[in-house]
Amino acid sequence: MPSPQPQQSTAIDRRICIAPMLDWTDRYCRYFLRLISQHVVLYTEMVTTGAILHGNRNRFLDFDPSEHPVALQLGGSEPADLAQCAKLGEEWGYDEINLNVGCPSDRVQSGRFGACLMITPQLVADCVKAMRDSVEIDITVKHRIGVDDRDSYTELCDFIGTVSEEGCNTFIVHARKAWLQGLSPKENREIPPLSYETVHRLKQDHPHLEFIINGGITDLEQAKQQLEQVDGVMIGREAYHNPWILSDADHLIFGDTRTAMTRHQIVDALIPYVQNELSLGTPINRITRHILGLFQGRPGARKWRRMISEESHKTGVDYQLLLRAAALVEREL
Repeated sequence: MPSPQPQQSTAIDRRICIAPMLDWTDRYCRYFLRLISQHVVLYTEMVTTGAILHGNRNRFLDFDPSEHPVALQLGGSEPADLAQCAKLGEEWGYDEINLNVGCPSDRVQSGRFGACLMITPQLVADCVKAMRDSVEIDITVKHRIGVDDRDSYTELCDFIGTVSEEGCNTFIVHARKAWLQGLSPKENREIPPLSYETVHRLKQDHPHLEFIINGGITDLEQAKQQLEQVDGVMIGREAYHNPWILSDADHLIFGDTRTAMTRHQIVDALIPYVQNELSLGTPINRITRHILGLFQGRPGARKWRRMISEESHKTGVDYQLLLRAAALVEREL
């Protein structure tokens, strides 16, 4: 049975976003990150249109209402399929549908989506139009600054112009180009040089569009500097491995004056969720694998990681594991 939720009508503040990361930003990860920040925009893992149309929709689309604002990232290149999936995403209650035009993996290329779509801007525009005609929520595109030797600024602007004409007003730009052959996805995140100035120039030349910069940003100070040039910042792996960098985002970036929880309070707040998921048959390690970095830098953090890692796979382990592991970490004042 589908699990549609009431549609959220508030505008999305994308000043800080958490990147869609395959195998990482599942709903268990997103629930945990939402406890740390109430305002950052969360993105799902990339979900292919085929998985949604022919697979278990609840598995790929369900999320907890607390995750709002939350965006569904789709992978695909068939406008009709993307339109149908976007409509399902809207019915499920997502606040935004994002099209992946940035992933460089061989598997993605073989399916004719991801970064290889940058060389067919009209197809991307057709995909955006089909989705825009199907839903009321925002349609956004995440892409690179170029692919292979197709990396001129003129060609990038042609891509932006063609796609924006069909109703995409928000572009999330990974400030590296992608090499479609010869580099692994990991190498494509590290080897092509960052060009923040390219994204800054896009904003200067297209002030009516919203640009979110992505790539190599590891803390809120860097994010604040970028926000002087662009509309938003997307943080990826650093937010996963060291999620506490997000703890000041609500206050420093979004102006929320409420007192934030401590890390130990985050663990306490996670317990009811863990208990409920265990009652539904969810293995506890599906949740605990995402929280290993919570105490990064605190005395006892290594003991926390070791206990969680070693014991979460054992039969009969319950929420008490989190409490026992957290007790090994020195409490903040």
